[in-house]
Amino acid sequence: MLRIIAVLLLIPLLDVMLLAVLIGVIGWQLVVLAVVLTALVGLLLVRAEGRHTMRKIQRKTAQGELPADELLDGALLLVAGAFLVTPGLVTDLVGFLLVLPPTRYPIRLAVKKWVVVPYADAKSRGFVTGNVYVGGFPDEEGTPGASGSGPGGGSSPPGGPNRGDETVDLDEDAYDVEFDEDRE
Repeated sequence: MLRIIAVLLLIPLLDVMLLAVLIGVIGWQLVVLAVVLTALVGLLLVRAEGRHTMRKIQRKTAQGELPADELLDGALLLVAGAFLVTPGLVTDLVGFLLVLPPTRYPIRLAVKKWVVVPYADAKSRGFVTGNVYVGGFPDEEGTPGASGSGPGGGSSPPGGPNRGDETVDLDEDAYDVEFDEDRE
């Protein structure tokens, strides 16, 4: 999380430094014109890509498919729009990287791999990736597969501690419940 905050703070710093250098080299009028033009062109691209992504979402939902990649593209386009509206050439460059499909595709794969799947896996306790605890009680001491008691650190192999080779026999008395008639 701290890395993300550091990168987000580094981008405006790079923007200010680049703008200061460019103002000294080509003048402030051309720098302002460049910032405004890149923002306008970028927003037009965001609008066109947003419409294209919306059509793909509608097509997939009409076919009964889950538009997961398209929804992630939509989120990246929202972030790209925010970067393009922010004045500066570095933020515009980041916005263009998120808008253009050839560069958005690897970014989408990285976001899915390092953000979406770990978040969904943490919320579903392992069901997304299939890393589900299958045996015993997870916090029970001495249980094979309990946290810290094996190389998996919390997940036991399929079949768990009772692998099916031992029989647990319960007689009828195990199910009888006696009530104390003196208690009210």
